[in-house]
Amino acid sequence: MLNPPVVSAFSPPRRILMGPGPSDVYPQVLAAQSRPTIGHLDPLFIGMMDELKSLLQYAFQTKNDMTLAVSAPGSAGMETCFVNLLEPGDTVIVCRNGVFGDRMRQNVERCGAEAIVVDNAWGEPVDPHAVEAALVANPKAKYLAFVHAETSTGALSDAKTLCALARKFGCLSIVDAVTSLGGVELKVDEWGIDAIYSGSQKCLSCVPGLSPVSFSPAAVEKIKQRKTVVQSWFLDQSLVMNYWSGGAKRSYHHTAPVNTLYALHESLRLLSQEGLENAWQRHRDMHKILKQELQRLGLEFVVAEESRLPQLNTVYIPKGVDDAAIRKQLLVQYNLEIGAGLGEFAGKAWRIGLMGYAARRENIVLCIKALENVLA
Repeated sequence: MLNPPVVSAFSPPRRILMGPGPSDVYPQVLAAQSRPTIGHLDPLFIGMMDELKSLLQYAFQTKNDMTLAVSAPGSAGMETCFVNLLEPGDTVIVCRNGVFGDRMRQNVERCGAEAIVVDNAWGEPVDPHAVEAALVANPKAKYLAFVHAETSTGALSDAKTLCALARKFGCLSIVDAVTSLGGVELKVDEWGIDAIYSGSQKCLSCVPGLSPVSFSPAAVEKIKQRKTVVQSWFLDQSLVMNYWSGGAKRSYHHTAPVNTLYALHESLRLLSQEGLENAWQRHRDMHKILKQELQRLGLEFVVAEESRLPQLNTVYIPKGVDDAAIRKQLLVQYNLEIGAGLGEFAGKAWRIGLMGYAARRENIVLCIKALENVLA
């Protein structure tokens, strides 16, 4: 028999999270997660789920009845949208301007569908003209998929225009809003978004592990009319619909992450209390302050100002600077985390997040002073 390991209780230091996610978590959210666990079919918990659904509808700006939180992180939200809508042989226009656009392509191909890829340079938004050309050239396309806020680069694409193109050509839209929800303008119903997913750990400043999703009535109808079974049992939304539906009686699907849902409920309650437009403005205001200070340090932004995410600032690493050494120094000396470059920007850029609770003046002051010291 193995001897029991001698392990102390894990007690992490208080880090300031200013990377691409997870972001700093609201203290109220951490407190909410520590509340007593109750059963996931308890009437009180079901009442909380109804409130959570209405809060998600507010955050997404939608009346979609099928709006819920997948019990898994944003990557599972992405897969939820693709495996439920796509069937083998379908054609999908996929916009790729970073890592997560390529993950969309991989999901399409794993579903047995064909991905027609529209490429844009890393750091640039999706080009609507290139998308329209692809839609014209591929009249059999059923879906248009794109990333609203590309986490690997910090570029913001014009979701309103892209969704209008999808409708013009009879396609349903699938939108990645993992980094945009709560941080920049996002209006699901007004823009005609059909399937959208996000993550709890970015601008919502909740703990990681949940993925808010929403499906339009047209997308729900597509799911109901499928000719083949969804390839994932757990993510099959036809099985989950009755679990998140209104009313006191819920069908059992899986054991919900009760305490994590408490946390999401609290983070969305705080967002509702602040007001969406106020939250969007706060991210813009904090970005302006950070931008001025980063430029004062001589750091150059990757993304042009007109398509730059305020909540995710990607800057080139100065020549001769050791990327990993600087980030380690920030972590060890200042308990400050910024993000490394991803994909084409690995070793070439840093990603500095101002997401949710992290979008505060005191965080900016710390970040700039720390960078100034370690770069000196």
